[in-house]
Parts: sequence; structure tokens; C-alpha cells
Amino acid sequence: MQLTRHTDYALRVLIHLAAAPEGRATIAQIADAYGLSRNHLMKVVHGLAQGGFVATQRGRGGGFALARAPQEISIGAVIRHSEPDMKMADCAACAIRPSCGLTGILAQATAAFMAVLDRHSLNDATRDRAGLAAIIAALPGPEPSVSGDAPCVPHPD
Repeated sequence: MQLTRHTDYALRVLIHLAAAPEGRATIAQIADAYGLSRNHLMKVVHGLAQGGFVATQRGRGGGFALARAPQEISIGAVIRHSEPDMKMADCAACAIRPSCGLTGILAQATAAFMAVLDRHSLNDATRDRAGLAAIIAALPGPEPSVSGDAPCVPHPD
């Protein structure tokens, strides 16, 4: 099973917030740190806010932070919120569906996958907060603006 990019970004945002020393961030900070689209990240954060995972604050000094303690945020709940369709295969239009046992097997596999994720919280994913914070602090950030003879440093992929 592969999660969508939207869910990947949602998990990155939550891990970033849990590990950030100040506990809050802005779209620009996270987008620049990870080289993500600000527009896409805005949609991800909006969805996380709607799901009650982050709290947002507009205006000067604004940004977003975790809405609950990391141990209260289930990885399974985040995945369910971010992945509206957890089907591993599209069996609905399949010609052999009436006699095929694969549908039930895939449903069991999905249930087992989610059961494991339900047993873990954001706290489990961020146990090494000091290590994560050090890595986050070392992320490249935004590209410098080109002015005069200042060199343009490419953003690493």
C-alpha cells in the first residue's frame, strides 16, 4: 500500500511541529525547509486543521501548532483523515468480482495495516525530538535571492 503525497506531507507537518523547539511553524517555513509547494502545503495544513490535528492563527506572529499533545494524535487517525479511499484495488468494476476472493483478502490486509497505525501516536514517531530538531534546523531553507554578485545556490533535491 502506498500513501498519497498529501498524507506524506501531512505526516511531515505533524512531525515537524512535534519536534520544533518553538512548537509552531508557518507554511513558508515548512515549504522552504522541505522544498514543497506552498499552495499544496496550504491545503494539507487546512485539512489538518479541519481534522483537529493542528490549530491555526492568522496575522502577525501567526502560523500553526499541534492542536493536541503528540501522544493524543493517532497515526491511524491522521491516515484515515488524509486518505478518504483506502482501497488497495478497484474491485467494483471488475468482471470476476462475484466469484473472486481477493476483495476480502485485501480488506483484511487494509484492516491489519490500519490496526498497526492505530497503535502508534505522533509521540512514537517523534521519540528522538532532539535529533529531529537538529535535522530540521540544518535543512537548507529558502534559496537566497539573486542580487548583484551574490551567488545563487541551488536548492538540493
